[in-house]
Amino acid sequence: MSPHVETSVAAAALSVDNLEVAYTVRGIDRAVLRGVSFSIAPGEAYGLVGESGCGKSTTAYASMRYLPRNGKILSGRVLVDGDDVTNMTGSQLQRFRASEASMVYQDPAQAMNPSIKVGRQLIESFTLLGRSKADATNDALQALRRVRIADCERVMDRYPFQLSGGMQQRVVIAMALACDPKLLVLDEPTTGLDATVEAEVLDLVRVLREETNAAVLMIAHNLGIVRSLCDRVGVMYAGQIVEEGPCREVFDDPQHPYTVGLLRSLPRRGVRKTEQALATIPGMLPLIGTDLPTCVFVDRCPLADDLCRTVVPPVVPVGITGNRYTRCHHLDRISDIIEAPTDVPIGILAKSEDNPDVLELSHVSKTFRQRSTEVPALVEVDLQLGEGETLGIVGESGSGKSTLAKTMLGIESADMGGVVSLDGHAVAAKTAGRSADDKRAMQMVFQNPDSALNRAWSVRRILLRSVTKLTGIKGDEANDRVEKLAAQLRLTPRHLDLKPRQLSGGLKQRVAIARAFAGDPRIVVCDEPTSALDVSVQAAILNLLADLQAEQHTSYVFISHDMGVVRYLADRIAVMYLGRIQEIGLTDDIFNGPNHPYTEALLSAVPSLDGEITTRIRLDGEIPSPANPPSGCVFHPRCPRAIVGVCEVSEPPLVEVAIGHSMRCHISIDELRVLQQGH
Repeated sequence: MSPHVETSVAAAALSVDNLEVAYTVRGIDRAVLRGVSFSIAPGEAYGLVGESGCGKSTTAYASMRYLPRNGKILSGRVLVDGDDVTNMTGSQLQRFRASEASMVYQDPAQAMNPSIKVGRQLIESFTLLGRSKADATNDALQALRRVRIADCERVMDRYPFQLSGGMQQRVVIAMALACDPKLLVLDEPTTGLDATVEAEVLDLVRVLREETNAAVLMIAHNLGIVRSLCDRVGVMYAGQIVEEGPCREVFDDPQHPYTVGLLRSLPRRGVRKTEQALATIPGMLPLIGTDLPTCVFVDRCPLADDLCRTVVPPVVPVGITGNRYTRCHHLDRISDIIEAPTDVPIGILAKSEDNPDVLELSHVSKTFRQRSTEVPALVEVDLQLGEGETLGIVGESGSGKSTLAKTMLGIESADMGGVVSLDGHAVAAKTAGRSADDKRAMQMVFQNPDSALNRAWSVRRILLRSVTKLTGIKGDEANDRVEKLAAQLRLTPRHLDLKPRQLSGGLKQRVAIARAFAGDPRIVVCDEPTSALDVSVQAAILNLLADLQAEQHTSYVFISHDMGVVRYLADRIAVMYLGRIQEIGLTDDIFNGPNHPYTEALLSAVPSLDGEITTRIRLDGEIPSPANPPSGCVFHPRCPRAIVGVCEVSEPPLVEVAIGHSMRCHISIDELRVLQQGH
C-alpha cells in the first residue's frame, strides 16, 4: 500500500489504494488516474485540489463507482468502511449508494427534477430506504430542519426553480444525508454561490459532519474553502497526488513545485495590481492518456532537470509527524521558487490627481414589469468612473450588479429621468440609439466565453468581424490590426486559425477580451470574467487586464463574487444590495473598514487561504424580493446592527463619511468603527 494511505484500512471510512483509471477514447484506453492513494477517517474532511482536468472529479466518481460508460478501473481498490467498491455487483452497488455513501454535485438545479416539487423528491429519498409514506414525510421535514431551512412545509410545496441557489443546495444536502452516509462526497458544492451563501453551506457541512461522523471528500477550485473546511489536502496533477498533508502545513509551507505554483497564482494577503504581478504556471495540463513515465509535472516545472526526465520521483515524507508526503527530487530547492520574483511586468497606470470621468450615471433606475407587478432592479444609482480606473461591483445575487452593467451598455434602458453620460455627453438609453463611436467606446467581457464566441468561426474571423464592425477598417489593414491585437493578448498566429472549441478556457477568454478591445474601447465591462477559470489561468487574465489598462488607459467595471480578485484589480469598490449602492470607496477603505454592516458581512464570509481568523457575521434570511422591498433601510431585516425604531422607518441617504468614501447607514462612521473593532 502506498505511504499516502495513512489511516489503516480497518479504521478508514474511505481508503483509495493505488487507483488506476482510464477512459476509452476511439478504442484506446487513455490514463486519467495514475496510482492515486489516500484515506479519510470517520469524521475527517479531505480536500482534493488542482487544475481542471487533473482528475479530481474522476477520483470522486470512482469512489462512488459513478464513472461514465467509457471509464474503467484498471487496478487498485476503493474501500468504503472496509467494503471494496470496485468488486461490488450491481445489486450490492445499489445498496451501497442508497445506504452508505452520498454525493452532492456542483449544480443543485441539475441534481433535482425541475417538474417535481421538492417535498416529493425528498420523500422519495426516504421511501427508497424502506420508510412508509407517513414516516418518510416526517423524516423529510426533519431533514430540512437539519439543514437549517425555516418554514419547511412551505419549501416542501415548492418546485426547485422557486428556491434560491443556496436553498437548492441545502435541499440536495438534505437528500444526500437521508441515509446517514459513512462517506459524503462534495464536488464543487459552492461554485456559483454568493460568499454569504457559500459560508452558510460550509458551516452546515461542518455541523453535519460532527453530528453524523461522516467522512467528507471535498473537491474544490477555491483553496480558501479547502483550508477552512478540511483537515488534510491532496494536491493533484495529471491524475497523481503530488503532495499531501494537513491543510495548514501544505498551504503555509508548500513542498512541491506545483503546489507553489498554484498558491503563487492567487492574490493573497491583500496584494494589489500596482504592487505585484501574479505568478502563472507556464504551459498547459497534459491531455488525458499522455505518456508520463517519470515526473508528471516535468514539462511545466521550473526545477526540472535530466534527473526529473529520467527517474520517477520518490514519495518523500516531509516533516517529523509522518502524515505529510510529496513527490519531488528537489526538496532542497523548493525555497528557490517560493520567493522568486515574477517575470510578468506590473501594469501600473500613471494617474493624475484629477482624472476625468469617462462614465457618469445620474439618478439611474431600472424597473422591470412582470405581468401587473413593477420590480425595481435599480434604484437611484449615482456613479462615476474615471479614466484608467477599475470600479469593482460586489454584492449577492439579485443585488442588481448585472442589471447595472446592462444599463450602462444600453442592453437595458434606464427609467425616465436617469442619465448615462459618456465623456461628458448623455448617451441614448438603448444601444440601438447610440452613435457608432459611443457603441465602440463601451464593450463587455462575459463570464462564459463558450456562449459568447461563435463556435463555427475561426478566431481570426471572430476578431476580423469585430474590427470591421467597430472601426470600419477592411482588407489587409484589418488583418494587420487583428494580428497586432492577438499579439497584445498573447495569442499566437496559430491560435488565429483555430476555432474556439479547440482552445483552452483561458485562451477562449483571451479571444473574448481581444474582441472587446478590437475598437480601442474607453470602457470595458467585465462580468465575472475569471470565475470559471483555474487559478493559474485566472492570474494570467488578471495580469493581462492590468497591462492593457496601463497601456491604453482603459477603464473597467469589474463584477465579481471573488473578493480577493476584486481587491487585487479594483481601485474603488461599490457594494450593492437590492438595487441600491450601500457603500462605495477606495479599495483599501472598503477592506480596512469601518464598513457598512452589509459590507462587513460580505467580507467576513470570505474564507481565508492564509488562515486568518475572522468572526463571521451571519445574515438572517435571504435577500428580499425587489418587488416587495422592506420599509426604511432595505437591509434592516437582515442587519445584525439594525436600530429598532429607526432603520425600519426611514431609508438612509448615501452620504460621504470620509474623503471618497460614501455609505448608506443610520449608524455613524465613528460608531461603526467602535462596533466593528469590538466584534
